[in-house]
Amino acid sequence: MTDALKRLSDEGVAIWLDDLSRKRITSGNLAELIDQQHVVGVTTNPSIFQKAISSGDGYEQQLTDLATRKVTVDEAIRMITTADVRDAADILRPVFDATDGQDGRVSIEVDPRLAHHTAATVAEAKQLAWLVDRPNTLIKIPATKAGLPAITEVIGKGISVNVTLIFSLERYREVMDAYLAGLEKAKAAGLDLSLIHSVASFFVSRVDTEIDKRLDALGTDEAKALKGKAALANARLAYEAYEEIFSSDRWAALDKAQANKQRPLWASTGVKDPAYKDTLYVVDLVAPGTVNTMPEATLDATADHGDVTGNTIAGTYEQALADLDAVAKLGISYDDVVQLLEDEGVEKFEASWIDLLNSTEAELKRLAPSEG
Repeated sequence: MTDALKRLSDEGVAIWLDDLSRKRITSGNLAELIDQQHVVGVTTNPSIFQKAISSGDGYEQQLTDLATRKVTVDEAIRMITTADVRDAADILRPVFDATDGQDGRVSIEVDPRLAHHTAATVAEAKQLAWLVDRPNTLIKIPATKAGLPAITEVIGKGISVNVTLIFSLERYREVMDAYLAGLEKAKAAGLDLSLIHSVASFFVSRVDTEIDKRLDALGTDEAKALKGKAALANARLAYEAYEEIFSSDRWAALDKAQANKQRPLWASTGVKDPAYKDTLYVVDLVAPGTVNTMPEATLDATADHGDVTGNTIAGTYEQALADLDAVAKLGISYDDVVQLLEDEGVEKFEASWIDLLNSTEAELKRLAPSEG
C-alpha cells in the first residue's frame, strides 16, 4: 500500500468521501477513513441517500418511531437524512476545528425538485441549515439558472454552500460570480466573512461519458484519438478560471475582509469506462486549493496504486483548450453536451428523490402500528 492519499493531501488536495450511510457512521467506518485514509469531508446527494435508506441498514428504529408519529413522508426523509448529516458532522468536527473551518465538512442537498425555483431553494437551504444545526455543514444548491441567484442569497445570509452539478466553463464563472455577490451582500450586512465557506462541484467523468459516446459514433481514427481527453481538459480550464477570478481586484477587496476562496471540487470522479485507469480523475487533477470527492472504490484504488506526481494541472491550459477545440471541430457541440448533462443531472437526482420517497412511504406504512 502506497501512501498516495497522504501525497495527494500534501499537494493541497482535500480528500472527501462521496458517500454516507448510517451503517458507515455507527460501525466506525467513517471515523476509520478519517483516521487512516486522510478523508477530511463527506458529500451526499439524493442518489446516495436513496441507496443508503433503501438498504434499510440501521434505519428501522427511526422509521418505526416516525411511523408511530404519523409524520409525512417528506418530513420522514428530512428527519432521517439530517440525522445522518448531523452525526457525520460531529465525527468530522475535530477536522473542522483543526483546519479553521475549511474542511471537516458534510454536504446535504436541497430537494432536487426545487432546482428551477429560486425562492423555494433559498427557503429550503435556510431550513436545512437550521435542521442540521452544525457549523460544518454545506448546503448543496444546483448550478441551474434558478440556482445562481439562490446561491447569492444563501451566501449573503451567512450559510455555507456547496454548488453542485456544474458542467460548463461559462456556468462555473457564473457560479463564482454568484458566490462573490453573496459575500458582498454578507459584508454589507455586517456578517463575519471568515465563517462563510463554499466549494463549487465541477463534474468530471460524465463529460467523457457523453463526449466519448459521440466520438464513437463518428468512428474515425481522429475521433478515437480524442477519447478520454475532454473531461480532464474541461476541469483543467475550470481551474484556470478559478485562478483568474480569485486573483482579481474584486476578490482582493473581499480577501481583505477575511473571505474564503470558493474551492473547486472535482465531483463524479469514479471512472465509467473500464478502459481508463481507475485513478484518472484523481491523479490527473492535482492542484493546490482543490477538493476531490471520491466514491469509496476510487478512494481505495488511489490508496492502493495512485501515482501522485505533483501538480498535474499547471502548464496544461494550452493543451486543454486544443483538446476541446479538436472535439468541436469534429462537429460535437460543447454547449449541447454540457446543457444535456446539467438537465440529466437534475433529472437523475429528482428520480432518486422520488424513488426514496416511494420506498420510505412503503416502509412507514409497513411499520405503522395497528389502530386500537
